[in-house]
Amino acid sequence: MPREDERPAAAVQSVDRALVVLEILAKAGQAGVTEIAAALDVHKSTASRLIAALESRGYVEQVSGRGKYRLGFAIARLARASSGHLDLGRLSQDICDGLTDNLGETTNVAILDENRIVNIVESIGPGEITLRTWVGQSCPAHATSSGKVLLAGLDTADVRARLTDPLASFTPHTLETVDALLSELVTVRERGWATVTEELEVGLNAVAAPVRDANNQVVAALSVSGPSYRMGEETFGEVAKQTIAAADAISRRLGWIDDDTV
Repeated sequence: MPREDERPAAAVQSVDRALVVLEILAKAGQAGVTEIAAALDVHKSTASRLIAALESRGYVEQVSGRGKYRLGFAIARLARASSGHLDLGRLSQDICDGLTDNLGETTNVAILDENRIVNIVESIGPGEITLRTWVGQSCPAHATSSGKVLLAGLDTADVRARLTDPLASFTPHTLETVDALLSELVTVRERGWATVTEELEVGLNAVAAPVRDANNQVVAALSVSGPSYRMGEETFGEVAKQTIAAADAISRRLGWIDDDTV
């Protein structure tokens, strides 16, 4: 018989496994007990008990005559109840605040508007010299880290439809052609994050990562901006690591499921 202090841990493990079952079904559409057990790395009897518990509350239902399971109508009820609250700004603010606290620099969440970005969330860094507020500001996508992340979420034809040569220049470091931008977007997609080094303003650097929705579409970008003397290129790797983690946290709140977790 398990000790008293072991029971909470076992309960937490069961809850975690049940949630993973839901994520598996959300991704696969439907799956059998054997598949679910393999994904969880548990015995089939354990998987069956988890599925039975979820089925009893309507979160899972059996596909008639096929021995497989899919998400049940209880999931739809939860979705309807929460859909009115899926506000990107509200869901992002505390994560932006936490990232600002960790890095000491200003963070923003931006969305794409044709060939420009609009910042909708901001958390200003505590440094003695900080950036002016960017909330509500519209900025050229090709000269911002957020813009590059958002453009990287589009196909080449869409990017070319939004931008034409010559690209507006703001500093000696601004990308000048669509081809140069497209070349950099390849790197952004492969690496998973974007940067600007004094491309919008001299002395201003930034790093950004994508925010995805439940359909794995890039719907926003989370950026960290700071003065180049304080946020130099040598810091980009660590800043990107923390920015990606924060952007993924926002994405999960929007229903995104990380492939590495299932």
